[in-house]
Amino acid sequence: MTQDSQTSLDSQTPTQESPAQNEQSFENFGLKDFVLKGIKEAGFSSPSPVQAQSIPIVLQGKDLIAQAQTGTGKTAAFSIPILNALSRNKEIEALVITPTRELAMQISEEVLKLGRFGRIKTICMYGGQSIKRQCDLLEKKPKVMIATPGRLLDHLQNGRIENFAPKVVVLDESDEMLDMGFLDDIEEIFKFLPNTHQTLLFSATMPEPIKNLALKILDKPKFVKITPTDITNKDIEQQYYIINEGERDEAIVRLLETQNPTKSIIFTRTKKEADALATRLVAKGFKAMALHGDMEQWDRRTAIKAFKENEIELLVATDVASRGLDISDVSHVFNYHIPLNPESYVHRIGRTGRAGKKGVAITLATPLEYKDLSKIKQITKAKLTLCEITQEYSDDAFSQEISQAKVNDKSVAIYEKLKDKIDTTQLCLKLIALHLEKSKQNKIGLSKEQIAQLESESESKEQKHNKKSSKFSRNAKSKPQSQRNNSRGNGRDMGGNKRGRKRYDDVDKSQPYTGSIWG
Repeated sequence: MTQDSQTSLDSQTPTQESPAQNEQSFENFGLKDFVLKGIKEAGFSSPSPVQAQSIPIVLQGKDLIAQAQTGTGKTAAFSIPILNALSRNKEIEALVITPTRELAMQISEEVLKLGRFGRIKTICMYGGQSIKRQCDLLEKKPKVMIATPGRLLDHLQNGRIENFAPKVVVLDESDEMLDMGFLDDIEEIFKFLPNTHQTLLFSATMPEPIKNLALKILDKPKFVKITPTDITNKDIEQQYYIINEGERDEAIVRLLETQNPTKSIIFTRTKKEADALATRLVAKGFKAMALHGDMEQWDRRTAIKAFKENEIELLVATDVASRGLDISDVSHVFNYHIPLNPESYVHRIGRTGRAGKKGVAITLATPLEYKDLSKIKQITKAKLTLCEITQEYSDDAFSQEISQAKVNDKSVAIYEKLKDKIDTTQLCLKLIALHLEKSKQNKIGLSKEQIAQLESESESKEQKHNKKSSKFSRNAKSKPQSQRNNSRGNGRDMGGNKRGRKRYDDVDKSQPYTGSIWG
């Protein structure tokens, strides 16, 4: 970008979603016959908003920044015009850079599907795959290359790629590449590109480093931003449950038993949590597998394939490993922890409620996380419903527990003593009643009354904080500068002890919530 063209991205007026654009047809774009045929065979009936706005810009050869959430049709938004512009020469004419191997494979599959009637050759390159195998595939003269940054840069720096002259370069999931630390690699990759090429940047969010990157590598880009009235999908029923820290696993199990989902993704924050929870669920009789970045490539592909083909019903995944998964029949999404930011919440729950189907998104939160949950609700405008975890087992879950119970010598001895005193039917009924009574005592989570108290405390504390801040501000303005500097103190009380409210890390999170969480 030249200095004259480096205008602030914030000052540009993005194209917004409009009803008229939703009524467009792919035939109106002037696409080649083989592309239109591929679109039809892929099951696209009409362009989504991001496709309707992006495709004409790309066909005109202009640089583009497109900001849209996951599941809005971004892959087809750049794949369709790229396929339409390919020539008959033997150069690599299009390059798509994406953060994860799963997303690279998914994009490759969609490009192949859309370009099948033009016999378009593609290559998908990512770490963990044989370099020799990739070099062999490069000799077959692919037209479209889909790659992760690290492996692509390795090939370029070692001179393994011939006929590399992409006319179009796509940066997909740019915000995720930022989170994974790939921006330096991206800038290095751009040194190997032709001086003249078209650049398309797709991102769900637009943090400052991505804006700065765009100013460096794009030339007078057009800016498309898809902002639906509601950030979260109306087809997704959003629920939240307030639990104590040590109840997460049991809460997930209870919710799976009572909600009976057909296919679910459970999001965890760490790889260790994903492995541990998947193991726990398998031990409980669920068909579950973990998915995270530390797994071998073969194991990750096996887990995704098993989930897509309904061989398993639960995928326990981290955010990065699941980025870009496109599975249309996920009925439930569970947040084992509150997501770290509102954008992550939107990404996660967007895995359900796709293709016009209904979905359910469930979030578990502790009293100490309640404030973060409120922030997510405020920013995303999401309508989350407070629910209580059902305290009784479902009939199916209870039957399964009985059938899996192991008979031992002690149980046989007790039965021998009781069988002559109590009728067998009555004995069974009494044991079932006793078990159900005990299960009621196995309460998980807070009641709505306790949560109402929590909300009241939160609002009261916020009001006191605002009042105190306002008073401090007025007093500070009325003092001379010298007094203001001296009044700051050293952060300790008169006894020499540090002041300040109780930190989250100082709280014993293993103890159940009994009252105020404010120190």
